[in-house]
Amino acid sequence: MPSVSLTVNGRPITAEVEARALLVKLLRGALRLTGTHVGCDTTQCGACTVLFNGDAVKSCTVLAMQADGAEVVTIEGVGSEAGLHPVQEAFRDNHALQCGFCTPGMVMNSIDLLQKNPNPSEHDIRHWLEGNLCRCTGYHNIVKAVRAAAEAMAGSR
Repeated sequence: MPSVSLTVNGRPITAEVEARALLVKLLRGALRLTGTHVGCDTTQCGACTVLFNGDAVKSCTVLAMQADGAEVVTIEGVGSEAGLHPVQEAFRDNHALQCGFCTPGMVMNSIDLLQKNPNPSEHDIRHWLEGNLCRCTGYHNIVKAVRAAAEAMAGSR
């Protein structure tokens, strides 16, 4: 079985994977990073979004072998209980989650947005998050949370 070497949440990892295994399966299975959710396996929901070499990607669309040499950040690599990332704080403070299933993917995609566009408009946020589905909140509070995170992050620069 081939092996893949990558960095996940700042830790170097080497794992044996089947050639057809998806990155999300490596993360959840072999690495036990279950914050990356599997919602659809068809790239529709965005629950499996991670940062892949700095860009948000749906990990159900990437073969684990494609991650060889890559830097991957999952929700477990963002903030901590002692110090949440500003996007995580904003989601909490603005009630931007209900069941929480979509939240890791939304947070990861929002972090990517704010790294690329530190002052997004409401339209920018809604457009950026189109590939992440939430079946509970109606998105209003998610948009508010991303705006709040943008303001908090701008204040810390």
